[in-house]
Amino acid sequence: MARFCYSVTLYFLSPLIILHLWLRGKKAPAYRKRWHERLGFVKSHNIKKNAIVFHCASVGEVVAATPLIKKLQLTHPTNPIVITCNTPTGTEQIKRSFLDTVEHVYLPLDFPGAVNRFIKALQPKMICILETELWPNLIAMSKKKNIPVLLLNARLSEKSLIGYKKIAPLSKSIMQGITLLGAHDETDASRFIELGLDRDKVVTTGSIKFDITINKKTLDQVSNIKQKLSDKQPIWIAGSTHPGEDELLLKTHQNLLKSHPDALLILVPRHPEQFNTVATLITDAKLTFERKSSLSNQSRAQVLLGDTMGELGILYGAAQCAFIGGSLIERGGHNPLEASAYGIPVITGPHIFNFLHVYPELIEAKGCLKVNSSEQILSTLLQIFNDESYRNNIGQQGALFVDKNQGAIKKTINIIAKNLN
Repeated sequence: MARFCYSVTLYFLSPLIILHLWLRGKKAPAYRKRWHERLGFVKSHNIKKNAIVFHCASVGEVVAATPLIKKLQLTHPTNPIVITCNTPTGTEQIKRSFLDTVEHVYLPLDFPGAVNRFIKALQPKMICILETELWPNLIAMSKKKNIPVLLLNARLSEKSLIGYKKIAPLSKSIMQGITLLGAHDETDASRFIELGLDRDKVVTTGSIKFDITINKKTLDQVSNIKQKLSDKQPIWIAGSTHPGEDELLLKTHQNLLKSHPDALLILVPRHPEQFNTVATLITDAKLTFERKSSLSNQSRAQVLLGDTMGELGILYGAAQCAFIGGSLIERGGHNPLEASAYGIPVITGPHIFNFLHVYPELIEAKGCLKVNSSEQILSTLLQIFNDESYRNNIGQQGALFVDKNQGAIKKTINIIAKNLN
């Protein structure tokens, strides 16, 4: 009954859902393409059947899942893999990370008909959902067809728990459709159990986001960027920024230049549709800038605009300090671990509710500094850049924190392997 009510509600909301996607296409035209996939019409002759399907909502989940999926390709090379996502930026990240070694389609909207068409076309061997993409019809129909559903790298905040408890019958139905869940930690595990998941279906794996390997290819790319920025010191990066933050960070950089005239800010907006808008903001701030997509061999710009997709992890390596965006505004913050893995200090704003499984411990380990305003970012940057020992100590603590929490990929691969027939 709960799922029936959910499906009926979706039916009446479907015009608004489709209109929302269409309107997003004004800024990101790719949202207006491949609509047949959104409705479950997959060109099945182009997709291998009986594959392991990984669902990654968008760019962040694709980046986190990439080492896991590549490890699975090595350990189980005969199993084809299909990766689904919800966004065009996620699509581009999949193409960049995997080339033609996996297949990709959009996950359909969670309408019963669309999901049924999707499952019929792909006939998946298993569906692995990253984090907390709990689509009731997808999970229920997979259970009906005896397709294992694994929820991997799963986390559930206290706020989300309260929300799911408000729709308890539907939440319990979802939990009953999950074959096995790999949770970040015991707290996340207990929240899923509270929603109705059987305790014997839960394994605590840790977070795969800690399993970061900086390989030689990446280090070579970092070295190439550093050579082009060799005349700039100090260098700080603001990664995954959002509207409302960029203006504040540019003002911070203007003030930093007063004491460090050769300083460089690498500014990387979260969404590509913001690249040109941020370029205009930089010009309005009367700062010189170059785009990463056309970076000269000896850049003397005051700002480097990260206008390429999939290179944030490389750009972190070119900096001496990182501010993680989405945290000066009430967005909830983004993943700091890529920056910490390079052994550089990390700064975050006060809004970190999306990563409460990372930030509190990282701050306690003294690998991250939490500030409440752009003014505090400036004073923190000055302390970091004026005291090399202080800077190195914070960076080292962050790198140690990442290192000691690794191992989730191996545990997650074991979970997947046990459910492969």
